[in-house]
Order: sequence, then C-alpha cells, then structure tokens
Amino acid sequence: MDIAAMLSGLLTERDRINQAIAALEALEGTSAPSAPAKPTAAPAPKRQMSAATKKRMAAAQQKRWARLRAIGEAKPAAKAAAVNGAKTAKKQGRKPMSPAAKKRLSELLKKRWAAKKAAAAKA
Repeated sequence: MDIAAMLSGLLTERDRINQAIAALEALEGTSAPSAPAKPTAAPAPKRQMSAATKKRMAAAQQKRWARLRAIGEAKPAAKAAAVNGAKTAKKQGRKPMSPAAKKRLSELLKKRWAAKKAAAAKA
C-alpha cells in the first residue's frame, strides 16, 4: 500500500468523523468552538499574611533561634540532651579527641593520601 492510498483513506475517515460530530451537535443543539477558549478571568491575587500572623511567625522563629543559641552555649553533654529532647543531661557519644590524637590522625591521613597520589602517578 502506498502513501497516497493511506492518505486518502485517512482523509475519508476524518470526513466521516466530522459528519458524525456535526450530526450529534445538531441533536444536542450546541456546536463545539473551533478553537479552545482562552481564560478571561484574571489570575487570583497572591495571598497576603496579616500583620498579626507575621508577628506571630517572627516570634516563633526568634524562640527557635534562642533555643539553638542556648544549646550552643551549653556544655557538650547538655547539648546532646537538649538536641535529643532528654530532660536530664546524660553523657552520650564519644569523648572529644585530644589535640595530640587529632595531630596523629592528621599525619596518618596525610601519609595515606601521599601514598595514593604516588600510586596514581606510577599508573
């Protein structure tokens, strides 16, 4: 089947469908618009908060920041308790690393990265 025959078949099918639509519209008494109608209503205005709502939200945020500042100034055990919502300050987690341990760890990592770079340079 060639393209011209397929095209003529589709055109006749389209004509039959258009006739059926016209007959149904005549029975209904309405006709469908040729192009979709564009909305005529203006878009809804953006919502605005009242001054009281803004004030209430600002107060709540200030309260949150104050609580976080209080946690930051507290001792480490108290920080953990405040963050986790515990009522009593319990010792949680590891002890903080000593400066000597940090230095030793840093040197080990530097050696490890130097070895990796050397291996990558050889390859």
